[in-house]
Amino acid sequence: MEFKDYYKTMGVARDATQDEIKRAYRKLARKYHPDVSKEADAEERFKEVGEAYEVLKDPEKRLAYDQLGANWRAGQEFRPPPDWDAGFEFSGGGYTDADAADHSAFFEELFGRGGYTRARGGERRRTFRMRGEDHHAKVLIDLVDSFSGATRSITLRMPELTEDGHVVASERSLNVRIPKGIRPGQQIRLVGQGGPGIGGGESGDLYLEVEFRDHPYFRVDGADLYLNLPVAPWEAALGASIKAPTPSGVVDLKIPANSNQGRRLRLKERGLPGKKPGDLYVVLQVTLPPADSEAAKRLYQQMKDQLGFNPRAHLGVS
Repeated sequence: MEFKDYYKTMGVARDATQDEIKRAYRKLARKYHPDVSKEADAEERFKEVGEAYEVLKDPEKRLAYDQLGANWRAGQEFRPPPDWDAGFEFSGGGYTDADAADHSAFFEELFGRGGYTRARGGERRRTFRMRGEDHHAKVLIDLVDSFSGATRSITLRMPELTEDGHVVASERSLNVRIPKGIRPGQQIRLVGQGGPGIGGGESGDLYLEVEFRDHPYFRVDGADLYLNLPVAPWEAALGASIKAPTPSGVVDLKIPANSNQGRRLRLKERGLPGKKPGDLYVVLQVTLPPADSEAAKRLYQQMKDQLGFNPRAHLGVS
């Protein structure tokens, strides 16, 4: 998938005001409207302009797009990084007045299945309602926070229109209590931290969707954790009792004799805590010592000569 430069499509500078973007869209929409345009690619260009305007006219989408697109050029192969939209606060969400079917795969990857859809943002509220809009954001926390619970300071970014019509990032920091046992995809509700109410009405709520930062050792799958644990060949072959890390501390782990590469050992209820705790699966990674000395080479040669081991025997080859 190629990165789309929406500013280039609209023919405006990256620091264009919202009014300049609106004027550019009206001009291009008249030029490429299929009912009046004589251009051979008018319909395609009309869709491209509409898609670009769908993003740039919306300060929330524009701010997120600007952050993501800072290091990309039009036409480059593109895949959005995981959790690219973490830390952006948005209200309502959803498509505005364009049909989702008219959008490219690039748009869909960012806004169709990301944090800016109706499914996640909820139905858009009508402006005459007294209660403020609910806001939504994705936040990243550390795995250890789920094990013990924590209070963390989280900074969120929202778009703000300056007096001259430019979109800038406005930040606010919140102290958030992270409940013990929270899992990826679950939400933390902050009452009254959403959009302000109208005419003295109560403020909306802020919903924080939680994702975990990558951990150097553990991989999360639902409530379960996975750990790739290196073991020496003799530990796997003869069996051993070794130390293994868990998020709650180091444990003694028994390696059964004749364990092969990739064998999984289950540590019950050592995964994410909760009413039904997950498990921790230790996946054995048999690691060979390097043959970087004469003594090591002799030992490997003895194994070759004395064991007669053929790992490919089941394939019918020697």
